[in-house]
Formats: sequence, structure tokens, C-alpha cells
Amino acid sequence: MESIAALQNRVTPRSDGLEPSDAELEAIEVELPLILAERDLLDAEIMTLDRTPTEVDVQRIRRACRRVLAARAALENRAAHLPSSGGAA
Repeated sequence: MESIAALQNRVTPRSDGLEPSDAELEAIEVELPLILAERDLLDAEIMTLDRTPTEVDVQRIRRACRRVLAARAALENRAAHLPSSGGAA
């Protein structure tokens, strides 16, 4: 019987360069409130796919939409206050 352990390096990719950089992790951390708000909205919408939404469902979706909009606005406001990296000085 032939061992497949010798083929391990060809099958399993090396982890060099596959980890996110510090800048990528920082970008994810900055966008995390928006990501979580969008997840909550999707969760609320999924709950109503197979049934008629109740008043509580409608309120939950409305709250989730407001959180998404607030998170997007906060992210845009943060980006607007950052100094631009290009342009003539």
C-alpha cells in the first residue's frame, strides 16, 4: 500500500503569505459594526421567508435596517475625516 503522506505538501498549501496582514485586520475591525449589522438584518429577513411576518418581525427588520444605515453612516463619516493619501500639496 502506498502512503499519501509524501503528497501532503502538494495537497495542503503552505501558510506563507496566507495570513491577513495587519492592515487587512485593521480594515476588518473598522468594518465589523457594519458586518454585524448586516448579519442581523439578514437573520431577521431569513426568519420571515417561510411565513407571514408578524408585527414583531417587522419591528425587528426595521431596527436591523436602522442599525445597518447607522453603521454605514458612521463608516462613511470616519472615511470622510481621514486625511487623503494623494493629491497635490
